[in-house]
Amino acid sequence: MVEKVYITNTNMATFICPQCKKTLTVDVSKYAQMEQTVKVKSKCSCGNNWVSVLEKRKQYRKGVNLTGIYKYIVDGEEMDRGKMTIVDISAGGVKLKLDVDRNLKPGNLLKLELKLNDSKQTPMQKTVNIRNASSPYYGASFRDADLYDPVMGFYLMS
Repeated sequence: MVEKVYITNTNMATFICPQCKKTLTVDVSKYAQMEQTVKVKSKCSCGNNWVSVLEKRKQYRKGVNLTGIYKYIVDGEEMDRGKMTIVDISAGGVKLKLDVDRNLKPGNLLKLELKLNDSKQTPMQKTVNIRNASSPYYGASFRDADLYDPVMGFYLMS
C-alpha cells in the first residue's frame, strides 16, 4: 500500500510508519518543485518498509463519486448544461468528469449542482473556474472558496 504524505508550506513532510506509527519529519524542499509524482521508499527502525507519495496539494482531497448537473456559463448566461460526476473534492475545488466531451478551457466557468453523499444528502451549489482540462476530466477551483465552511470540512473528514 502506498501512503500519501503532504508537503507543508515550509517544505516539510511527516512520514508515519504504517506498522508502529512512529513519525519522522524531514525537509523535502528538493522534491517540492518537481512536476512529476515523487515516490519515497522508507524504512522504519521497527524494520517495516513502505512507499510514500509526496502530495504537493495544499488541501486534502477526498475521492468520491458524486453525480450532479453542470451549467456552462459565459458572460453570466447559461450556454449549455449536462450531467457530471465529481471524482474528488477538497475545500478549494473538485476534479470532475463530464458526461460528454466538451471543449472547456482554463478560465471557463461552471455552476455545479449536486448532493453530498452524507447522512443528510446535503445539497450543494458551487461556481467553479476550470483550472486544467484533459477531457472528459477537468480540475476546477471553487470561486469564493470558504476554506472554513463547516459543512464541507465535516464532509471531508467523514
